[in-house]
Amino acid sequence: MDSLRRKIVIGYGAVATLVIALSAFSLIETRLLAEQITSGERVHQFLGIALEIRRFEKNYFLYGQNADLDENRGYVAQGRRLLAEHGTSFAAVASAQRIGAMLLALENYDRLMSARVPGKRDAAGDARLRQAGKEIVTIAEEWSRTERGILQQQLDSHRRWLLGSIAALVILVVAVGQMLAWRVARPLRELENNMAAVAEGRLAKLDLGLQDREIASLTTAFNHVLEQLETRQGQLLRSEKLAALGTLLSGVAHELNNPLSNISTSCEILAEEIAAAKVGAGGTAFQKELLDQIDAETWRARRIVRSLLDYARDRAFRREAVPLAPLIEESLRLVRGRIPAQVSINVDVGTGFVLAGDKQRLQQAIFNLVGNAIDALEGAGELRIAARPARGANPADALVFGADDAREPRIEIEVSDNGHGIDAATLPRIFDPFFTTKEVGHGLGLGLFIVFEIVEEHGGSIAVKSLPGAGTRFLLRLPAQDTAP
Repeated sequence: MDSLRRKIVIGYGAVATLVIALSAFSLIETRLLAEQITSGERVHQFLGIALEIRRFEKNYFLYGQNADLDENRGYVAQGRRLLAEHGTSFAAVASAQRIGAMLLALENYDRLMSARVPGKRDAAGDARLRQAGKEIVTIAEEWSRTERGILQQQLDSHRRWLLGSIAALVILVVAVGQMLAWRVARPLRELENNMAAVAEGRLAKLDLGLQDREIASLTTAFNHVLEQLETRQGQLLRSEKLAALGTLLSGVAHELNNPLSNISTSCEILAEEIAAAKVGAGGTAFQKELLDQIDAETWRARRIVRSLLDYARDRAFRREAVPLAPLIEESLRLVRGRIPAQVSINVDVGTGFVLAGDKQRLQQAIFNLVGNAIDALEGAGELRIAARPARGANPADALVFGADDAREPRIEIEVSDNGHGIDAATLPRIFDPFFTTKEVGHGLGLGLFIVFEIVEEHGGSIAVKSLPGAGTRFLLRLPAQDTAP
């Protein structure tokens, strides 16, 4: 998975590389400009020498002083020396043939100047001398203009390159900024919007579609918080519903008890009167059978009411050491009469397992799970009860209810059958109160709900795996009693 930090480092590394490259190139350009300026100074120096040659030439023609002649010849020698020593500086403004011609012109000018006789006028010689001097100045001015043009071109080129480099640097910085804004600011903005949605009660998972490690970790953490929040919200809502349900059941059960008691009492009185009356045997037997059915159904209704009262009543929780093997044995003894002959029970529970909990509640949980398994087998099949120390997490493909604290010792109790199983749509609802897939009159839908309440009360968890036609497997993780001295 890519790392956002790595991309940021690469982006800023690219900017730093470009800055370093631009700086190095600027240094090279500056050095070339400095060399060009130095060469230009020599060209301009040569122009100044040429002008000085002409100036002292005129002075010598006007005043005939030997000092002016000496100065003139000195500048000629200086010009020839400058061309000889710094030919590379002049090579940029003139060809080698042109420089050679200038050296010949200086030599010719010096010869003409030396051949002139002081005080004697020589119109033809003076004309040739002036023409030679003029040619030297003309070439020097041409070189000076060429040098200025080259320098101006270099300055323009450097300016264009510098502006282009700045533009490229700005574009790269903007690109890096846009990348950071897209990779960081956008996810954070979406995260902020999702938090606002959570504050308004809308729990929507975050899916940013980015693979950066930091953003993916943040997304995973945020989604985990949402899952926990949704779970806690569901548990809170469930607790509120159950509290209201308990109050309702308590009132309904209390109100039903009185009419059921009256029905039972009236049935007994009517049965006694029929037995004492002189009525035909056939009629008496039929009426007696009807009254027995009424009495039986009345008692059945009273047992249902008692179950509701037991659920609604808040009994004190008493934690104690509960050996698991005897608990399983007692629970099986209670349902022995409900086990068909074609159902085999396989128990694999060692003697060393001791639970920490309320014995009566734990027995009720085992009793309900075993009873449900027997009903799921529909007269034939195998029921398995096993126990082992809980290690690791619950199976990944199981639906888990409740919290499992892996830091404390746990015992895992398995109750499984190879019955008809539960479909995926029904499985998440099996622990809801009054939810049942049984036919009317064969259950209230409170058995598994009570099991979940007991497991949650003990601070454990219950996982269920089931497939239609492949049976059902319940895994209870309950706290173990610390038997250490």
